[in-house]
Amino acid sequence: MPDANYSRVKRHFKLALVLTFCMMPLQCATLERLSLDDMISKSTAIVRGTVAGSYAALSGPAIYTHYSIQVSERLKGGGSGSIEVVVPGGVANGLRMSVSGAPVLSPGDEFVFFLYTGKSGITSIVGLTQGLFSLGRSASDPSKPASDPTATRTASRELMLDRTTARPVKDETLVMPLSELRARIAGGLKSK
Repeated sequence: MPDANYSRVKRHFKLALVLTFCMMPLQCATLERLSLDDMISKSTAIVRGTVAGSYAALSGPAIYTHYSIQVSERLKGGGSGSIEVVVPGGVANGLRMSVSGAPVLSPGDEFVFFLYTGKSGITSIVGLTQGLFSLGRSASDPSKPASDPTATRTASRELMLDRTTARPVKDETLVMPLSELRARIAGGLKSK
């Protein structure tokens, strides 16, 4: 009889162990913390723009959301008009895929986007949420953009590592007037 009880306890312990690990939240992304200067140098384009629309599509086993951005100002890189930006995650064909650190954008939202276009021609946001500065509206008339809006990059809640030490670090929110962000970008481009 002791062998039967031991076998049953062993089987229940294995099941409990598997269930415990399945129910624990897992970190799915580890981000390198990027400074503003890092983002300026890594970007192939930096634009001020408004999200015009989006759609999600399967690409192999992954889902990507494609956002159309109506560009109002280019701070780095050439061209004009609109840009398609691809972000991992979204809902397509009844399937949902969530990616830690990936932003979800809404039509009408205005940002300064730090973008990278790879050899494949696909444009993505540098550092996921790190490469997005939301722009505030006018306090007197929220339907109109402010003349010098506040640019805010909210701190990421994802696990971040310092590049030099490879140790976990806490991200910080960056807040500055758009005019200061423009000046920092221009200064970063001159120092190259």
